[in-house]
Amino acid sequence: MAAGAAACAAAVLITAPTGAAATERDLDAYHTQHLRWQPCAAENDGDAAGRALAAAGAQCAEVTVPLDYSDPHGPTLTVAISRLPSTGTGERIGALLMNPGGPAGTGLDMPVQLAGSMGEELAGRYDLIGFDPRGVGRSTPVDCGWPVGSGIFGPGPDRGSYLRHAAAQWELAERCRATEGETLPYLTTRNTARDMDVIRHALGERRISYLGYSYGSYLGEVYTQLFPGRTDRVVLDGVIHPGRYTPTLLRGTEAANEAALAEWADWAAQRQDRYGLGATGQEVRDVVDTIRAAAEQAPLRVGAHTIDAHTVPLLLFSGIGSGVDASRDRLATSVGLLARAAAGEQVTPDPDFAEELSHLTTAAGSAYGSAQMAIICGDVAAPRGVDAYWQDIERARAVHPFAGPLANNITPCEFWDEPLEAPTVLDNDIPALLVAATGDPRTPYEGTVEMREEWPASRLLTLEGAAHHAVYGEYGNACVDDQVNTYLRTGILPAGDLSCPA
Repeated sequence: MAAGAAACAAAVLITAPTGAAATERDLDAYHTQHLRWQPCAAENDGDAAGRALAAAGAQCAEVTVPLDYSDPHGPTLTVAISRLPSTGTGERIGALLMNPGGPAGTGLDMPVQLAGSMGEELAGRYDLIGFDPRGVGRSTPVDCGWPVGSGIFGPGPDRGSYLRHAAAQWELAERCRATEGETLPYLTTRNTARDMDVIRHALGERRISYLGYSYGSYLGEVYTQLFPGRTDRVVLDGVIHPGRYTPTLLRGTEAANEAALAEWADWAAQRQDRYGLGATGQEVRDVVDTIRAAAEQAPLRVGAHTIDAHTVPLLLFSGIGSGVDASRDRLATSVGLLARAAAGEQVTPDPDFAEELSHLTTAAGSAYGSAQMAIICGDVAAPRGVDAYWQDIERARAVHPFAGPLANNITPCEFWDEPLEAPTVLDNDIPALLVAATGDPRTPYEGTVEMREEWPASRLLTLEGAAHHAVYGEYGNACVDDQVNTYLRTGILPAGDLSCPA
């Protein structure tokens, strides 16, 4: 469908998962709702995002949206939004919505973070709008009551451990079905995109600009497909190709993650005096292998937490998603602690690592893990059979022993109910700036290149030689930041694709 024709169709019809489709008229009450803006405040002592919003003078409100867009007169949810209003010191450009990824990342404090990357003058020309997607954070939350904080883990070293893990994944799915069954079918990317358009209406904006990182890039793609003609400036960073969006989101990242591990190991080896992990990259990687092997023999005790052969791979994998020194330092410190635990020492994690372990291995992380799986599993059908995953794990392990097993492992989505809607197919051609690093260990660079080829109106801004996920304002590369800011300021995409050195 041509973009113009699609825009006309989207103006009168909201495609819906079940029953009769809802028209724009059916949604009038949502579109015309009055937003009650109030100063943002922290909800509790641990609410760092709330404190940051309050300190910046941000405003917060709640937007009411239908649970099921095919039944707009039925149950509703609330979506929490925040705003740093334009300052009036320059010509106002409009509203800029943003999403940090995840899925299930809270985006309420993103206006504060983004304002620093944009600079005072440019940030002041936008109303910067953050929001927690449906099911997440201060929005109407979902929580399946899980004993852990993730549905993504390593499979273990052998078929027996894998089958026990698969049974645990089935149990996670069953808990969600029992506790949140009436809500789960509607916690999807397509419905979050529809919520974004309700937000647009409630803000009184004809069009919105958008910045999405990682999963947030997919959310942006879905929004442009469902609501073509309603975007102004679109920046997608750490781009997910729609064809690669599956319940095994990490599949296809194996080579990039092995390379990122090697790069980090070389970095740590150059700082042997600080971390004591080895004088060469190979020695550092040997320490990582020793930790993994020890956890396969018996769970490791780290302070009050027990981490096993399913948890250790995710901890290590998570640590190499960023190529900035602060993140590398954090991983090196954690690996040193895990190495001591693997040697049988009693160890105590620092507060940040203790919090990470708590959210991963206990019910403290249940809300995040539940929402993340609800979104992924609700978007794309999964069932392939338990044995099929094991075969993929073994093939991947032989080639990519560090990243392969986790990236190909089974998730609760294998046992989820069938999604109400088919996955979104992207066939529009709205202007957008795609941003990616060549060594991105989470969303492979080749997927971004595919996206660029299939999206002629887009442009690609590449950070060369960096093993890092999500670049703009995150990596500290002035070239990338300047190019993105120029586009956000002018609304004019570069004449051709651009590259920046790391």
